[in-house]
Amino acid sequence: MTATEPQPPPQTQSSTAPPERSADGPGMSTVAVGLVLVLIGAALFAGQLLNVGIDDIGWPFFVIAAGVAVLVIGLVVAGEQGMVIGGTVATTVGLVLLYQNSTGRWETWAYAWALVGPAASGLGLVLWGARTGRGSDIRNGTWGVLGGLAIFAIGFLFFEGVIGIGGDRLSLPEWLLPVAVIAIGAVVLGRGLLQRREA
Repeated sequence: MTATEPQPPPQTQSSTAPPERSADGPGMSTVAVGLVLVLIGAALFAGQLLNVGIDDIGWPFFVIAAGVAVLVIGLVVAGEQGMVIGGTVATTVGLVLLYQNSTGRWETWAYAWALVGPAASGLGLVLWGARTGRGSDIRNGTWGVLGGLAIFAIGFLFFEGVIGIGGDRLSLPEWLLPVAVIAIGAVVLGRGLLQRREA
């Protein structure tokens, strides 16, 4: 009767092996912030060389440029969800400020905040979901965009049509605002019931 030869123990990776370093590690966010600051400083320096002042192009463009820079770096370089959403929000703030600075209608913040908050955040989440291929982020972000636009529409009808925050009230049918609120509420209610059924 022959004895069976003992099997060699399975080889395991050495505990001293260096861990793999991800390209999207925590240090990338710091690099991205530094890159944004360098780009902003370079833009300011170029403006001095070309004798182009803030009054010549409008100060909101600096907010827009910073937001776009953070957004692009978050998508392409750092791969940071927070930078993508933050860049989208900052860009939207710059666009709203550009409109208000051009028209002098600063009172529109009474309802324009909906574009900056839920709508812009939702758009950033959609962009992040498209980058990472996460369908849940795209769906949630889409609902955020639609919700923000709905709040903006209701605020516009109320502040411009009912109160006349800009000076003159818009000549809108009296039934338009309650119908819009009911329609949006029905959509939100339907989504909530659908989520409960899927849970």
